[in-house]
Amino acid sequence: MRAIQIPHFGPPDVLRLGDEPSPPLTPDSIRITVRATSVNRADLLQREGHYPPPPGASEILGLECAGVVAEIGANVRGWKVGDRAMALLPGGGYAEEVVAHAGSAMHVPDALSDEEAAAIPEVFITAFLTLFLLAHVREGETALIHGGGSGIGTASTTLLKLAGVRVIVTAGSAEKCARCIAHGADAAVNYRDEDFVEKAHGANVILDHVGARYLQRDLEALALDGRIVFIGSMGGQRTAEIDTGMLLMKRAQIIGSTLRARPAQEKAAIVTAFLDRFGADLDAGRIHPVIDTILPLERAADAHRAMDASEHFGKIVLRVR
Repeated sequence: MRAIQIPHFGPPDVLRLGDEPSPPLTPDSIRITVRATSVNRADLLQREGHYPPPPGASEILGLECAGVVAEIGANVRGWKVGDRAMALLPGGGYAEEVVAHAGSAMHVPDALSDEEAAAIPEVFITAFLTLFLLAHVREGETALIHGGGSGIGTASTTLLKLAGVRVIVTAGSAEKCARCIAHGADAAVNYRDEDFVEKAHGANVILDHVGARYLQRDLEALALDGRIVFIGSMGGQRTAEIDTGMLLMKRAQIIGSTLRARPAQEKAAIVTAFLDRFGADLDAGRIHPVIDTILPLERAADAHRAMDASEHFGKIVLRVR
């Protein structure tokens, strides 16, 4: 099969299209003929040598895909050859075939194209896990989402608005702020020249991929009994000093989460919970990812350069077939 290879770690130019052996089918998995995959920040970190795949996972980049079921493992029920599928992956998406644990796969509704389906699993499952299962966001609360124009940010806005939550986002330009508002956010803060603490003061839940650099400021913006969920450290800084008195007085919770390395059965439970809560919205076409750019697989390096520049809004998709 064709796949994107990384001969050595480095900048986007190291990515090349080559031939790889097809992955072996396992009893609990399905083989998917991939039609599209999406680019995530984790892919860039792995390309640079900073984020290795979990033990036993494919070394090929790609945390999600969409395509058609080609083969079914002996223990799998509920799937047949020819079904359209989208799947959450620990790796392997930048290829013509993947083998995905059946519990991490979802049927693709007619409302979604292959490219849209490929942009669903990683960001929407991450948003659901962090905001709904970990932070227990509730109707009528206010959520602050950093990086509102990202794939995670736009997915979070979609789910939160469906759940009746007020959404405030941060973004790095007036244009991105305007696009976030158009996408459904109730307010948007240009973090380059505005103070998000002032604009988002009293947020019940904060989703943060910046990391330590924002922790104290997040705490200042938080409401009583508020929850902060960290899902990355794009800000570079790994340690932070916070006012523990404020932490105590606000009865705040600080939660860290990653999705990729969780066991297959745990991810299956998260996917099931997501479909229980939002499956009807997915089937009815009320959930669509925001797609900025669609490129062919062989232009994976260009896709990485675009994400590196942070000028995109929503997801960058690679068309495989």
